[in-house]
Amino acid sequence: MRARIASAAQQFGRDPGSVSLLAVSKTWPAAPIAELAAAGQRAFGENHVQEALDKIRALAALDLEWHFIGPLQANKTRPVAENFAWVHSVDRLRIAERLSLQRPTSLPPLSVCIQVNVSGETTKSGVSAADAPALARSVAALPRLRLRGLMAIPAPTDDFAGQRRAFRCLRELLERLTADGLSVDTLSMGMSDDLEAAIAEGSTLVRVGTAIFGERY
Repeated sequence: MRARIASAAQQFGRDPGSVSLLAVSKTWPAAPIAELAAAGQRAFGENHVQEALDKIRALAALDLEWHFIGPLQANKTRPVAENFAWVHSVDRLRIAERLSLQRPTSLPPLSVCIQVNVSGETTKSGVSAADAPALARSVAALPRLRLRGLMAIPAPTDDFAGQRRAFRCLRELLERLTADGLSVDTLSMGMSDDLEAAIAEGSTLVRVGTAIFGERY
């Protein structure tokens, strides 16, 4: 997988070191995660709170970096604030406010991304591109959080140009936030089937599960 990322980066004039890999371990038990950690992977993504907490406890000795990447309900923010390093799926201010309030002072600020619904799908989480800048400014002002950037899961398509258009929307939105004075550095975009298009448009973090672990349990 790292070779595939490096190849895409080089193809589109990017430094391979500028693209990080998040191994999406949701639905997979602790054992294969530990195997991947032994091979050097440190960052893992989960989207179900209780499942993730069980694995975080089981693998605590490995000092892994845990990222929450799924929709987050208000009644689940405390365990996420207390156990994760990143949340990629903030799409409303109430969730961010709860994460900020519940983040322990003994831990570094929680890194967060605003999830943007770049394809306008009614069944998908995420703030609209039009509303994202206002939400980003509000989140950036909260204590105990560090706004890192933006995340998106575009509608699936096999058309490479179409994939790039969706990711370009997120990149241009991040550039707007930077122009507005926000200190953001992360474009969390690209998965197993579209990471080349995401890297072409500036992704700094790709979220890959199936291409690493295989088909889901």
